[in-house]
Amino acid sequence: MKAGLLVRVTTLAHVPKRVLLAAPRGYCAGVERAVVTVEQALERFGAPIYVRKQIVHNKHVVERLQKQGAVFVEELSEVPAGATVVFSAHGVSPAVRKEAEERGLHAIDATCPLVNKVHKEAKRFAAQGLKILLIGHAGHEEVEGTTGEAPDAIELIQHPSDVDSLTLDPESDVAWLSQTTLSLAETDETVSRLKERFPHLVNPPKDDICYATSNRQRAVNEIASQSDLVIVVGSPNSSNSVRLVEVALASGAKAAHLVDDAGGIDPAWLEEVQTVGVTSGASVPDDLVQGVLSKLQELGFPQAEETELVKESLAFALPHELRR
Repeated sequence: MKAGLLVRVTTLAHVPKRVLLAAPRGYCAGVERAVVTVEQALERFGAPIYVRKQIVHNKHVVERLQKQGAVFVEELSEVPAGATVVFSAHGVSPAVRKEAEERGLHAIDATCPLVNKVHKEAKRFAAQGLKILLIGHAGHEEVEGTTGEAPDAIELIQHPSDVDSLTLDPESDVAWLSQTTLSLAETDETVSRLKERFPHLVNPPKDDICYATSNRQRAVNEIASQSDLVIVVGSPNSSNSVRLVEVALASGAKAAHLVDDAGGIDPAWLEEVQTVGVTSGASVPDDLVQGVLSKLQELGFPQAEETELVKESLAFALPHELRR
């Protein structure tokens, strides 16, 4: 070795570890409204308050509300006649509303206003005689509620490839709508294929994917390319949370995992990992995220660096039944 020449060898051990925290993350305005609706219904009317389906798709939120006196049911037939029932943030079909009225239930509608917007668009397009191509996931409560607004006019499209199997005349007058919690990229691909297939395709007045879903996907995109691993806090039945895992992988993360809470973290994931990205779905309370950050610190990672894409300030009024 020549005199004066310094050779520096950099190993993983010398690279500082990082935790990148995406923002915005967690509760959106629709989820906040829905959770507060159940809490205030319990305060106003007393327990039990029945809730059709999960109020939002997060097991911890559901368990906390159960402890306060909320009773979650799958169908209205499980609700005693005359009781108070809350419809979840994902919305319900007109048939469910009618059933509640016929059974004398005191119904409080916690449907997200942005989901209600899609319902109104479905009714308007159907009234115009348009065939509606609804982009979404079969069996999701939101899709079931929207389809119920115009069942004879709506056809479901789950994947971009489904466009190729449509039997409609290309010259048909058709419109498209979407579930509010889908992947931006995949939905854009589906819509592009629809436009190629149907030259007279009618767009909704404004894209149906909600602001919170869009913001959270763009925020995780910001940190994913710098991350060896992205941890998404959210429940497996949360569509928007699952989409965040997909977006993280598509945006350059070497690995991405969905966890309900800090207990879901496998220390083996962190072997030879220097940078961890963290985010959460729109139905996740922030204390669960803080628990994940604390767990990472226990495992040798530093305090998180927050990367804020945009500030959110939207808020929705509570259902009229609860306004004082």
